[in-house]
Amino acid sequence: MACLEVCKEGKFKEGREECTFDGTVDWHGRPAIKDKSGQWVAGIIILLNQGLATLAFFGVGVNLVLFLTRVLQQSNADAANNVSKWTGTVYIFSLVGAFLSDSYWGRYKTCAIFQVIFVIGLVILSLSSYLFLIRPKGCGNELTPCGSHSSMEVSLFYLSIYLVALGNGGYQPNIATFGADQFDEEDPREGHSKVAFFSYFYLALNLGSLFSNTILGYFEDEGVWALGFWASAGSAFAALVLFLGGTSRYRHFKPSGNPLSRFCQVIIAAMKKWKLEMPRDGEEELYNVHAKDCSMNGNRKILHTDGFKFLDRAAFISSRDIDDQKQGCRNPWRLCPITQVEEVKCILRLLPIWLCTIIYSVVFTQMASLFVEQGAAMKTTVSNFKIPPASMSSFDILSVAFFIFLYRRVLDPLVSRVKKTGSKGLTELQRMGVGLVIAIVAMISAGLVECYRLRYARKDCTHCEGSSSMSIFWQVPQYALIGASEVFMYVGQLEFFNAQTPDGLKSFGSALCMTSISLGNYVSSLLVTMVMKISTEDHMPGWIPGNLNKGHLDRFYFLLATLTTIDLVVYIACARWYKSIQLEGKCELNDQEENFRV
Repeated sequence: MACLEVCKEGKFKEGREECTFDGTVDWHGRPAIKDKSGQWVAGIIILLNQGLATLAFFGVGVNLVLFLTRVLQQSNADAANNVSKWTGTVYIFSLVGAFLSDSYWGRYKTCAIFQVIFVIGLVILSLSSYLFLIRPKGCGNELTPCGSHSSMEVSLFYLSIYLVALGNGGYQPNIATFGADQFDEEDPREGHSKVAFFSYFYLALNLGSLFSNTILGYFEDEGVWALGFWASAGSAFAALVLFLGGTSRYRHFKPSGNPLSRFCQVIIAAMKKWKLEMPRDGEEELYNVHAKDCSMNGNRKILHTDGFKFLDRAAFISSRDIDDQKQGCRNPWRLCPITQVEEVKCILRLLPIWLCTIIYSVVFTQMASLFVEQGAAMKTTVSNFKIPPASMSSFDILSVAFFIFLYRRVLDPLVSRVKKTGSKGLTELQRMGVGLVIAIVAMISAGLVECYRLRYARKDCTHCEGSSSMSIFWQVPQYALIGASEVFMYVGQLEFFNAQTPDGLKSFGSALCMTSISLGNYVSSLLVTMVMKISTEDHMPGWIPGNLNKGHLDRFYFLLATLTTIDLVVYIACARWYKSIQLEGKCELNDQEENFRV
């Protein structure tokens, strides 16, 4: 405890060892020593772990739509819906992982357990594909469809992919936050590294999927599904071993207890005092913890903010509360500290921003479904080499890498000089707005490509893969634009939710990012279903039929562009209304970042 007390007093050393200032501890629960824990040594281990785990996940996800159509004989619309639902479920499970991490297990234990589940799911998928699903042997490519399967075989397949969804979903939000935990944001140098970590984290995620989208994608497109799945299982196992190997180097935040009970206490305490008359300027009459405690459960104190005034009643000290305090007790269901009340306010302020990111995720999810189906209907050969449609997402990954470099090295310093405020470049909210604009352009580009593809397509084909003479490389702009939008939207979103959530809810903040992707997949599935229902009336083939040459996929893309434009307008209004979290000792920094400016 001596080192912890030294850090709290603002001194630097206990003997010759300097400890962190943000309250992190080592594996043994002792205050973390700066030179012996965290920083880029731990950060690089986590980045490599993320790259290998992403390779494993996308080894399944990137060609799942083709597996469903070629091996399980599903239609294009059904396969796209099932992929959207599966991907959505991955991100729904992120809430489970975040809750367990923030409340009980901590981020390290949560990451380890869910990675084990991830590996088990991939092994079952590999075995079931090799033993039961790929029959006759060599089926599942473009020319050789597979035979029928029993309900038990199909059930085993779905069990395996949803175990993969559970494992990856529970692990993903925690590994991003756990990586950020390795940098002490109270230290200026490490604080700068923490901001950089999110960009490199997203880059590692994309580089990990590059191998899946190219090498594994090629083998799976050729029908060598079992080999691709076994490679994914091996990569996931390597990621787990690497993660466990860095155990002694990691920094940890202790879990803060069940946040649901804290939220309920604030709501109920405020409702119990709804008849009390609150003074106009009654901040001094609000309950606050003692300065030396400065937090709940070791977390930093959040300063009082205006807005959601009704919730301030939970912290208002009534005569009954004074009597309770004289007796040496406080009823947490009648009186809550300001920090606890502000936790609820922070989440309520985040919700409108979060809701506005869902439509963007609808656009993003098209890469794993309709973009692949569109590419399969184009000319996919160059000389004698066949390009797997799913591998076109490599251009998305290359775009992400390029724009991360461009933003960090060129745009961010340039904007900082133009603003002349001494602050950083674009705020997270501004970057997310830029991401929405680029997404609109991406959907317009995809729609225009589809218009021209239809002009050069044969409508009388039975199996219409490669039925258009238009080259698949015309898809490059839409993939590149999606990649550029990700750098602004998803990297900005990761930074924003990590910075704007209270200390005890950091994993929940990362889970919000993933849950928006989840709901985007479900909304995409709902849109496809509605569009097909409406567009197939009067015996019409619909916008997204099995034979895309008889449909109007371009209209669906233009519909998404219109919805994203409406979402952008709503987002700007919500972003201008948003008020940043105010942490004790960081008010100056928060004031610089408070509002979105267009």
